[in-house]
Amino acid sequence: MKEAIPIHTPLTDEVCKKLNAGDRVLLSGDVLTGRDVAHKRLFDAIMSDKKLPVDLTGKVMFYAAPTPSKPGHPIGSIGPTTSSRMDQYTPKLIELGLKGMIGKGQRSPEVKDAIQRYAAIYFAAMGGVAALLSRYITDAEVIAYSDLGPESMMRLVVENFPLVVVNDSQGRDLYEESLERYCLKR
Repeated sequence: MKEAIPIHTPLTDEVCKKLNAGDRVLLSGDVLTGRDVAHKRLFDAIMSDKKLPVDLTGKVMFYAAPTPSKPGHPIGSIGPTTSSRMDQYTPKLIELGLKGMIGKGQRSPEVKDAIQRYAAIYFAAMGGVAALLSRYITDAEVIAYSDLGPESMMRLVVENFPLVVVNDSQGRDLYEESLERYCLKR
């Protein structure tokens, strides 16, 4: 098995173009969190020509909402949510500079097209291991939509956060390739 590839944020076209579906990566740097309502607010701001609370250029968005932190820890348990819930907003965010997304599950054809067109990347994080994933987060702060509580937008600082590339900028899809490889039918 190939070694995991260390990458750092902000992501660039060059980094995204080198990653392939199935690659294991260790992500370090700043990562944003945001789920359904935060995405809708970002999208509505874009459509109304309002200033966004964050510059999306080169950013990675983790579809997650953490539990409260324990004393001495920057964050509580944090695991990926189903990515398709953000699909109606994601192509526009990618167009505006979002380079990476972390979640679980398949993406829509429109999202996969935007990933390919704008040299972005979609990562899967392991579901069911939320307490373990929090170990890779060294800092966390709310940066927007604080009224949403745990679903507010946060800036996380991650170190060697373990991920797998699902959709790459060449149009490959790890989920679909796995179905074919293991002779699984839909």
